[in-house]
Amino acid sequence: MRIPHILGNWKMHKTRAEARETLEAFWQLMADYEGPVRFGFAPPFTALETALRTREALGARFLLGAQNLYPEPRGAFTGEISPVMLQDLSVDFVILGHSERRHIFGETSSLVARKVRAALDHGFVPVVCVGETLEEREAGRAVEVVETQLRESLAGLAPEDLQRVIIAYEPVWAIGTGHTATPEQAQEMHAQVRRVLADLGARAEEIPVLYGGSVKPENIEGLSAQPDIDGALVGGASLKAESFAAIIRRARFSRA
Repeated sequence: MRIPHILGNWKMHKTRAEARETLEAFWQLMADYEGPVRFGFAPPFTALETALRTREALGARFLLGAQNLYPEPRGAFTGEISPVMLQDLSVDFVILGHSERRHIFGETSSLVARKVRAALDHGFVPVVCVGETLEEREAGRAVEVVETQLRESLAGLAPEDLQRVIIAYEPVWAIGTGHTATPEQAQEMHAQVRRVLADLGARAEEIPVLYGGSVKPENIEGLSAQPDIDGALVGGASLKAESFAAIIRRARFSRA
């Protein structure tokens, strides 16, 4: 049985004080939650320790993630964060291959694959992002692009390693634009992702595949009802405690 996950990506938002305030407000809304969804946040690196201390003080059950890592334990890599540093912060998951990393910072799928390996070796759950641009979709290349990204980003992983990975399908044209893939469009690509995972030797029916791209309380029910959608990677709507809590509570996963 796949476990649904709803994860918030705060991107380059929130000071330490703002992070603490948001997490405290969120937990007031969610402390009584007993549903099937695992949920958590990926704050900016500067707020990770604050988030950890806040979680401890609240006795809260939310997961903590990082938005990136560099695939070396230490060294002369100015501006980067190592997996050893993230272990020191009790990180649970790491977002890798996000479209903003790929398109703004030029990250290749081969680099993402190195990061995935490092994340697994240090005990984190890699949340591996794939997705096509609007131009690629309109050219009829969406499936080809996503499959290539997926295969290259997971290159070299043994089947047992694949079982420890979460995939996030995020169509680039829907991220932060207010435009969301229809539930049917998202389901079609999620099913394709699962076929590729099976071809790579994974027990694909056990691997969570999340949707990301302008997820909000108003559209989570339709998305979560699809048979191959196992949750969401949420951007802007995760910055407010009320909207993120509403997304989690309104989700209706068919397998849960």
